[in-house]
Amino acid sequence: MGVLKSKLSGFEEIKPLFRDGMHLMFGGFGGIGTPPTIVKHVLTWGVKDLTIIGNDTGFPHIGIGQLVAAKRVKKVIASHIGSNPIAGKMMGDGELEVEFSPQGILAERIRAGGVGIQAIVTRIGYDDPYLHQGKQTVLLNGEKCLIETALTAEVGIVMAKAADTFGNLIFDKSARNTNPVVAMASDITIVEAEQIVPFGELDPEEVVTSGVFVDYIVPSEGVDWRWVWETV
Repeated sequence: MGVLKSKLSGFEEIKPLFRDGMHLMFGGFGGIGTPPTIVKHVLTWGVKDLTIIGNDTGFPHIGIGQLVAAKRVKKVIASHIGSNPIAGKMMGDGELEVEFSPQGILAERIRAGGVGIQAIVTRIGYDDPYLHQGKQTVLLNGEKCLIETALTAEVGIVMAKAADTFGNLIFDKSARNTNPVVAMASDITIVEAEQIVPFGELDPEEVVTSGVFVDYIVPSEGVDWRWVWETV
C-alpha cells in the first residue's frame, strides 16, 4: 500500500476555493457543528452574494449567522431562521431570499445530492401553499406528493472533533448533526478539525465520514458555541 497524500492544508491554500456568488453548504444546528474558524476567514476574505445551504442561520454572532449579519448572503435554503433576527429583518426588507424546507426534508435533499439522486418524493408540504409553490407533483400509491429536488454545493464546510490526514472523521456529540451529509453533497469538502492525527490512528469503528468525501483539512482555532449544559 502506497503512502496516502496528506490533505492537511493552510487557510491561504483554501482561500481561492471561495468566490462571490457561490453556493456554500455548511453543517451545524444553531451554530453548534458549524466550523467557526472557516466562517471567520470567509468573513475576512470579503466573499459576498452567497447562497448558503444548511439547517438554519445560527445566531448573529455564532455560526453561519455572522455571514448573514454582515450581509454577505443573498439566498438561504434552510429549515428555519428564527434564531437570527437579522436574517428575519433582511427577509422582510427584501434583502435576503429564503427558501424554507422542513428539517427532515432538507437533510434528505442534501443526502440525495450526496448519493447522486436527483430528487426525493414526499407527502410532507403538499397541503402547505408555501412549500407547494412551484414544485412538481406526483401521484404515488394513491397519495399526492411533492418532488423535492436534491441539494448540492460547490463547497461544503464541515466541523469534526478529529480527523486523520486522509480525512476520516469523528464528530463530537450533537455537533455531528448534518455534517456527514454535507460532506457527501459538496463538490469540494473542507473540514475544520479540533484534532488532526496521522492516517491510521483513528479507531475505524468510530469513523463516521470516510476520507474519500474530504478534500481539505484545516486546523480549528476553537469553537464559538456553548453546549446547553454549560453555565453562562
